[in-house]
Amino acid sequence: MVTANNPILSGFYPDPSICRVGQDFYLVNSSFAYFPGVPIFHSRDLAHWEQIGNILNREEQLPLENSEISQGIFAPTIRHHNGVFYMITTNINHGGNFIVTAEKPEGPWSVPYYLGREAQGIDPSLFFDEDGKCYYVGTRPNPEGVRHNGDWEIWIQELSLKDMKLVGKSMAIWKGALKDAIWPEGPHIYKIGEYYYLIHAEGGTGPDHAISVARSRTLWNWFEGCPRNPVFSHRNLGMNYPIVYTGHGDLVDDGNGGWYIIMLASRLCNGHSSMGRETFLAKVTWENGWPVINEGIGKLESKVELPLTPCRFEKEVLEHDSFHFYGKKLDDRFVGIHQRSETMYSLTERPGFLRLYTRKERISEKSAASYLGIRQKSYQFRLSAGVEFTPNKDGEAAGLVLYQNHENHLLMEIIRRGDGRSFCVTANIHGTKQIIAETELKPLGLVEINVRANSQKADIWITEGDIRTPVARDVDLLPYTTERAGGFVGCTMGMYASSNGNESANYGDFAWLLYEK
Repeated sequence: MVTANNPILSGFYPDPSICRVGQDFYLVNSSFAYFPGVPIFHSRDLAHWEQIGNILNREEQLPLENSEISQGIFAPTIRHHNGVFYMITTNINHGGNFIVTAEKPEGPWSVPYYLGREAQGIDPSLFFDEDGKCYYVGTRPNPEGVRHNGDWEIWIQELSLKDMKLVGKSMAIWKGALKDAIWPEGPHIYKIGEYYYLIHAEGGTGPDHAISVARSRTLWNWFEGCPRNPVFSHRNLGMNYPIVYTGHGDLVDDGNGGWYIIMLASRLCNGHSSMGRETFLAKVTWENGWPVINEGIGKLESKVELPLTPCRFEKEVLEHDSFHFYGKKLDDRFVGIHQRSETMYSLTERPGFLRLYTRKERISEKSAASYLGIRQKSYQFRLSAGVEFTPNKDGEAAGLVLYQNHENHLLMEIIRRGDGRSFCVTANIHGTKQIIAETELKPLGLVEINVRANSQKADIWITEGDIRTPVARDVDLLPYTTERAGGFVGCTMGMYASSNGNESANYGDFAWLLYEK
């Protein structure tokens, strides 16, 4: 037996999809306008996970120019068929729905096969039938005219794997379980026994999110809904329940008769979510030919006991992240906005440090700023970094950022003030800047920046040598939550440098980045 702790992936890991190949499980998530895109994880026991890469790790695979942070890559699906891995997803700003393939899950993955205008809508999935044919499963607006917000339908069409094109006719098979259901999305089809099963979400990805199921004995047919639909939701528990927004599920079996479902959900603190939507796990049993999620419980549990052999990994996904920059390759956990290219950083110019260039792009713009972040994973954490930076001109800055989107983020920067250096904390809320605190720094030397967060409040201090200087207390973090800032992502936090619109050859050297509970 092994115990899985929910969420199985903490932090901004939404829209999960999973497949099993032999004893190995592979899981992917949405990444929106972060680069690289679609992180991929590996497990052998559904409890312990290692990140083995990012599927979209080349700019030719992932154009993101001018994208809002909640645009870009939506809801991927991963499947395996005849020795090939397939990942299908949507880049809503650049090209729409596309497929990439690989022989190994860690890659390399192919260039995108764009499916064109015929593959309208979002949240595509692939289904491989027993006769070897492949089918595209997607969502699209009501072709008779959208009568209300979210008036969409789920449809199928055959996909030629040889040409990577949709062929033949398309057919709608479902519109949601409830009358006038909104946003039937995230569809996945499975052949289990004598039925084709459709698992999908509806109700929108907020408080009314839910999982519903339908089935049919033949694929080309209108599906029959489960009489218990929706089969899973936390909508009935109210917004004061600590876990909300449950939905967007994907089924997987363990090869020994056991069934499970992964899904997204959000943890709240003071009624708000900073981490966005995370990945959770639940057990599935079957009654009268229909799936039952967490039988006898009906809601997500903090721990899930699994009849699988424990399997741990050297680079296991944990609740803390510690980075020292001695290697020549950037860790897969770091993400940039739109890009993560070596035009913004170097690991070799000063061995043991990550050098981040003060390029003119600002993090408050829809641009590829010099930013390398990791995901926030809890509401109680300490974030620290050691940075050496001497601003030569006004506007040059380097430090840390707590980032929700380009209009809502918290800057903690070393800046130029007069002829010297200062450390400045600036709140950016709905595009308006407000300096919270500022303190003078020594002319030279490493500055350790520290953030201690607890229940949506943060204390910020710096250390120079042996001198510890408190800078700000009880900084409000609620403006950087999904409920206040909007969008589909959770907070990331990390290292940032900018010359704020000016040409600059300067840089900040980061000695470490540490995130711990």
